[in-house]
Amino acid sequence: MKWEGLPEPFDKDFRYFLVVVWKHLQLPNPTPIQLDIAEYMQNGQKRRIIEAFRGVGKSWMAAAYTLWLLRNDPQKKIMVVSASKTRADDFAQFCLRLIREMPILQCLEPDREEQRSASNRFDVRPAIPDQSASVKSVGVFGQLTGSRADLILADDCEVPNTAWTVGMREKLMACVGEFNAILKPGGDILFLGTPQTEESIYNKLRLRGYDCRIWTSRYPKKPEKYGDALADVILKGCKEKQGMPTDPDRFSEMDLLEREASYGRSQFVLQFQLDTSLSDLQRFPLRLSDLVVMEVDDHAPEKIVWSQGAEYRIGDLPAVGFSGDYYHRPAFIHGEWLEFDGCVMFVDPSGKGMDETAYAIVAQLNGNLFVLEVGSFREGYTEPVLEGLAQAAKRQEVNLIILEDQFGQGMLQSLLQPYLRRIYPCTVEPARSNVQKERRIINALEPVMNQHRLIVNRSVIENDSKAKDEDSVETHLAYQLFHQLTHLTVDRNSLQHDDRLDALAGAVEYWNDSLAIDEEIAMRERDMELLDLEIAAYNGEIVGALDATILGIPLDELPQAETEEGWIELQGFENQSLGN
Repeated sequence: MKWEGLPEPFDKDFRYFLVVVWKHLQLPNPTPIQLDIAEYMQNGQKRRIIEAFRGVGKSWMAAAYTLWLLRNDPQKKIMVVSASKTRADDFAQFCLRLIREMPILQCLEPDREEQRSASNRFDVRPAIPDQSASVKSVGVFGQLTGSRADLILADDCEVPNTAWTVGMREKLMACVGEFNAILKPGGDILFLGTPQTEESIYNKLRLRGYDCRIWTSRYPKKPEKYGDALADVILKGCKEKQGMPTDPDRFSEMDLLEREASYGRSQFVLQFQLDTSLSDLQRFPLRLSDLVVMEVDDHAPEKIVWSQGAEYRIGDLPAVGFSGDYYHRPAFIHGEWLEFDGCVMFVDPSGKGMDETAYAIVAQLNGNLFVLEVGSFREGYTEPVLEGLAQAAKRQEVNLIILEDQFGQGMLQSLLQPYLRRIYPCTVEPARSNVQKERRIINALEPVMNQHRLIVNRSVIENDSKAKDEDSVETHLAYQLFHQLTHLTVDRNSLQHDDRLDALAGAVEYWNDSLAIDEEIAMRERDMELLDLEIAAYNGEIVGALDATILGIPLDELPQAETEEGWIELQGFENQSLGN
């Protein structure tokens, strides 16, 4: 197919072309936010950054922009750089797919006999033979040099695996610094992404002269925090629409609330509000007010409803968080009190110095997690410590003991086993993590607490507030679980002591898969089971149901029998007369 330039207005305005691509993909027309991003994508400065909230369609728009550039000028060379080679290759393959499917782009389809058409690089048909491919995809830590480009499109180079530690961010900055050696004179560098930390590389690039535009998921209440980077369409709506969704056709308020609960406040602020200037309240994401405090033993209610109302505030427990942060009791309790679905004990072995051997015992029911007991020892791996751990496991009837895999863990497990065999036989498993401790703890606890699914036994707080005789006030505070919880930040070594908090996070993390259980579904299933039993009793399928009801015996504990004789045999009465 012979190449001809795009007709007006498609050749001059990328937004018209974007509408065509969206229709081909059977997507709704681009939203005002997407069109605004597209306009900046085309007309922004030579070195520019697009920061937009997750799910807005940045990558698809970037693919459409790549094809629009090539459709207007087939001699352009574009390098796509992503956090991983796989993601970058997927981008290139998506472009090739559109070229083959859309009639307006088929003139760009590579000549397979004479041109490159691989998964990581391809030429467009009208392009003059050149060492550099029309489109080349590469991972940010891959081989960047060896090609030249008119446009370097850096799509989501900053992700957790490339930006969560200082070393990762330094390595990432060094790699993106290589872009200057690849770029042709007069070429463009376009970054697209969402910040992963408050020390995002996008902030550092702005200091190096990059122009930046930010599109948030909600109209910010304090737009001045973004400096001059906030997109005009967002800035104009801040006065009248503060806190409201900026793209309501695609992300309603309910959807954003669900995402905030799922991601946790701090990650939502970063990835949906693009706010890297976190306030003190956001820097300390774990709050006492998100907990539910009540007393449970080996049973718990099917459903617990949280409220932050002042009438549910608990005033007689020491709150060691920031001002205005208090514990709350449940607003409502629904359903029956049932046995837990399971109970685990996580042990954080002591390291060196004044570290504690801490443990946390957490049970699960209907997706809610119940903190039954938290304790600690400072005597190393002595007999009182080992016996104390075994007794705690016995006291709460745990199903599994998890030992954090660190220096000394293997020795602790070997030392603990004889005490468990004697006191409380129980399965022991190791746990290992290579994620920075502070981030791991926040990632485990914040989403659960935001959804108010972490219920704490009142006795846990009372015991946590009791000081050892030898401790000063400062030392006692540093060792308290709930002081550690409320004063943790993402900064490395942000706490002097974190052993109790680490143990709690480990136990909660174990149950994370169970949090998908919907409380309402679980209750309905339970009701249906009981209804089926009642119907079976009414039909005579469970003989003795009437007597069981009078005696208070649950129907699901009765033996199943289809006949009177079957019921008598099950009870061992076959040789007895009813008169005796």
